[in-house]
Amino acid sequence: MSKKTLVLGASLKEERYSNVAIYRLRKFNTDTVAIGMREGMVDDVRIHKELIPFQGINTVTLYLNPKRQSEYYDYIISLRPERVIFNPGTENPEFYKLLKENNIQSEVACTLVLLGTHQY
Repeated sequence: MSKKTLVLGASLKEERYSNVAIYRLRKFNTDTVAIGMREGMVDDVRIHKELIPFQGINTVTLYLNPKRQSEYYDYIISLRPERVIFNPGTENPEFYKLLKENNIQSEVACTLVLLGTHQY
């Protein structure tokens, strides 16, 4: 398994990019956990509603608009990931600054493109 990824803003709806990302992460054997508004399963990944203190998170990939992110700042920082990926529509300069202050890399990119081009 590769480095563990948290999909934050995960959706059970198959047409959502967060849902597709979970399938693709698993296709590439990435250890994946997920948090969303509704509990359920996507592939073999359980979507949790509660903020679980996951251990060993390398990457957080965001699927939340900037207005919704602020309630997760402390949670994400507490996970001490190596990086946070801001997918299209999630760009947030305020959060980039907080992450930098906490020695966490921010990356404005598309998780699906990174996976598809083997740059993940």
